[in-house]
Amino acid sequence: MSIFGSMKTAVSGMNAQANRLSTVSDNIANVNTSGYKAVSTAFSSLVLPSGSGNYNSGGVTTTVRQAVSDQGDISYTTSGYDLAISGDGFFIVQGADGVPVLTRAGDFTKDDSGNLVNSAGFTLMGYPWGSSAPAVVVNGFDGLVPINVLGDQKLQAVPTANGTWTGNLKPGATVVTDPNALPSANGSLPAASPTAATSNTQKYSMVTYDKLGSKVMYDIYYTKVPAVAPPASPAGTKTQWEMAVFRNADKAATGTSSFPYSSAAVSVKTISFDDKGQMLSPPGATITDPVTGLTINMNLDLSQVGDNFSGTGNVDGQGANSPVDITIDSDGIVYSKYDDGSTKPVFQIPLANVPSPDLLTLMSGNVYSANGKSGVTVTGFPQTSGLGKIQSGALEGSNVDLAGELTEMIESQRSYTANSKVFQTGSDLMDVLVNLKR
Repeated sequence: MSIFGSMKTAVSGMNAQANRLSTVSDNIANVNTSGYKAVSTAFSSLVLPSGSGNYNSGGVTTTVRQAVSDQGDISYTTSGYDLAISGDGFFIVQGADGVPVLTRAGDFTKDDSGNLVNSAGFTLMGYPWGSSAPAVVVNGFDGLVPINVLGDQKLQAVPTANGTWTGNLKPGATVVTDPNALPSANGSLPAASPTAATSNTQKYSMVTYDKLGSKVMYDIYYTKVPAVAPPASPAGTKTQWEMAVFRNADKAATGTSSFPYSSAAVSVKTISFDDKGQMLSPPGATITDPVTGLTINMNLDLSQVGDNFSGTGNVDGQGANSPVDITIDSDGIVYSKYDDGSTKPVFQIPLANVPSPDLLTLMSGNVYSANGKSGVTVTGFPQTSGLGKIQSGALEGSNVDLAGELTEMIESQRSYTANSKVFQTGSDLMDVLVNLKR
């Protein structure tokens, strides 16, 4: 047995407990840090070869472990810029050095440039939304840009070019046989027919935008008409409807009806249905407005089933509005909110993950970087590929158990004291050996 060896073992024990106390102090200091993940100390023994009658004391070593994969509690806030991840994944953020890293800290605010920056100074990154939804780069961070809540502060005006209309036409509607009762009056101006909008005609209205960003409203009429036999209509035609579109600005200024309009219909289409109420006609219709110069291609998805009329539609384009704020949904889509209350997608926030999150490299600012042990970073959009969802107006808290940390602190203190006693006892025995020389 070596007295000096037992003293070295005691020193390794004190060092191990000092490391444990360091992780405890870090956890307690960050108990209120958003997205902070607790660290802990794991102990393992070091054994030296010993004979049957002679024991050589070894020592103890420590390994720091991270509980990155443990979800912290989510609390709600009053700021729509605060973001929390419910489930797996990390925000992709960028520091002043321009290097993308990962974090769960979503306490973002806008800086003087309008970028979303968290309390550690890292900027939230995302994909810009163009004419369609962005595509994610699954194995890298290419294409990411800072999420900016201000955008282009100039008034935006985008003319309408495309739209869709989905709805159902009432099968029991009466067939209108008088051409003068049709809104289009066989393509002529219905000025001579004040009863053109009959009880058998269903009317809808739709707002679009001209080249200057001004609103242009169109009135859409559906009227059941006598079916025309093939080949003038598609094979299998059972019933037919006429769709006529007028400029709302040209409606009658007096009376209880919008008719007569002061200009001809800007679109007229005959729609055919089979005996099951499925549309046979080509799904496209074109609105050609000579006043605004708009040409709008409408995609129709109509049916003739059930008993009631229904209809809903949407168009592209944008009025002359300036952005005032943003909203963020659970899929990470960032919508720019304009002063007229309309919204438009401008960014989409991706999430990233690794096979072993607990083995990520921890860096200052509560951020992580991937390494060989954690595995390769894989990027995707929220609620896809096992990634969690984003909650706006919420923050993920620290996953530190304060009561557990205080208990560990007491245990560490007692263990450190016990190891120091072993060292002190070994030192006393060494004094005895030295004094034998005297």
